[in-house]
Amino acid sequence: MFPTIPANSATTSFPENDEGIFGYGLDGGGHRSMTNLVSNTGVVSSDVGGVGTARQGPGACEYGGDKGIFAYGKSGSTLYNMSNLVSNTGVVSSDVAGVGTARRFLGACSYGEDKGIFGYGRVFTSETAVTNLVSNTGVVSSDVAAVGTARKYLTACEYGGDKGIFGFGYNGAVWSITNLVSNAGVVASDQAATTGTGRYGLAACGYGGDKGIFGFGANGGAENVTNLVSNTGVVSSDVAGVGTARQYLAACEYGGDKGIFGYGNDGGNSAVTNLVSNTGVVASDQAAETGTGRYAVAACSFN
Repeated sequence: MFPTIPANSATTSFPENDEGIFGYGLDGGGHRSMTNLVSNTGVVSSDVGGVGTARQGPGACEYGGDKGIFAYGKSGSTLYNMSNLVSNTGVVSSDVAGVGTARRFLGACSYGEDKGIFGYGRVFTSETAVTNLVSNTGVVSSDVAAVGTARKYLTACEYGGDKGIFGFGYNGAVWSITNLVSNAGVVASDQAATTGTGRYGLAACGYGGDKGIFGFGANGGAENVTNLVSNTGVVSSDVAGVGTARQYLAACEYGGDKGIFGYGNDGGNSAVTNLVSNTGVVASDQAAETGTGRYAVAACSFN
């Protein structure tokens, strides 16, 4: 006889990574390439020696189900399009030759369970909306034609297990618009309805296995409000802020179904972190700051 499978049995399982990594950024001493690992309990490590070109404003996302990638960014007057792969043990590779439009202050997230996407950002004196897909082996594609409002200082995260969302940003105006990413990596036009306080320099990550959260940023001053993303890509109105208000921070998943916001600028270079529960609740500042305080960092999960 064939086994009986209950009618309500789950048939879909999405990858949920256990660990994370913050990397790169800018502090009072200049551009950095160091990283800080995040354990499966949300503990941030001290600085790990830098690998690759020191820079600010890169993006980062997961790929291959258990690995990550940092790409793009700026140092001095030079914009980059190189990338640095992150193994499933958190080891960062040396620079990989660049593909696509060199830029900074872009967003990135995973999609399709094992692939990634970089999108939008600042190119010298203007903003762009081009995107670059990342294969499940970490290969970055050439530019995909722009969709949606060109802007910088936006962010992105996963939702629905295999889809993504870019949101918020700045291009002379402050935005709260979002653009959904299908599980095939296709970016949708601007969503008609905007939700939450428009801001820039914020961060986002997944939580709860199939939901996401946008948090912090600035709009005239630093913010600590958050906006939850449902498993259908609907963004909530503002949730009252918790933790130190700051901008140009980063966020990633950890522990399979939780998240962490970290670093940023709060008037100075910060190393503060805030954990996100698997129900999307943001905790107050962790008592101990770890690693070099900096901003314009990026983060992703692995393992």
